[in-house]
Amino acid sequence: MRGTGGTGTGTFGLSHEARNLHWLLSNLVEEVPGVLAVAVVSSDGLLLLSSDPGATAEAAEAEATVRAEGPRGSSADLATIVSGIGSLTIGAAKLMDGGGVKQTMVAMAEGSLFVMAISDGSLLGVHATAECDMSVIAYHMALFVGRAGHKLTPELREELRATMESTG
Repeated sequence: MRGTGGTGTGTFGLSHEARNLHWLLSNLVEEVPGVLAVAVVSSDGLLLLSSDPGATAEAAEAEATVRAEGPRGSSADLATIVSGIGSLTIGAAKLMDGGGVKQTMVAMAEGSLFVMAISDGSLLGVHATAECDMSVIAYHMALFVGRAGHKLTPELREELRATMESTG
């Protein structure tokens, strides 16, 4: 099952940096086999970007499939899960004197969940099929983090947050 192509919001009227992040997210979803849904969550747990499909008939059909196979509800549910797992692993790393958490992976019978830290404290979460190639997913997540991490300024996070709130 491949992911869907939308990024949850239109990019009209957004800054160049915000449009670039939407494009990077769309590429991650469209180009990596097994990806079902993607969310970028701020350090305070708010959804900044998501892979919710657009309004085309093909996307609506794909959305129904993703919702049936993905986290119940919406991208907000994925964001909540990613934020919770991020908080839990950060707390565990502190208790174990393990240093910063780079990536967390949860392998389930019917899917996989990956959470990767972004330099500003934000998190990238990917829900994928059980059959996905975990190393390919991790590689593409690292590429996304490397390209997007330095762009997530406080101003851009606020723009993305406002965009998500206005469409939700």
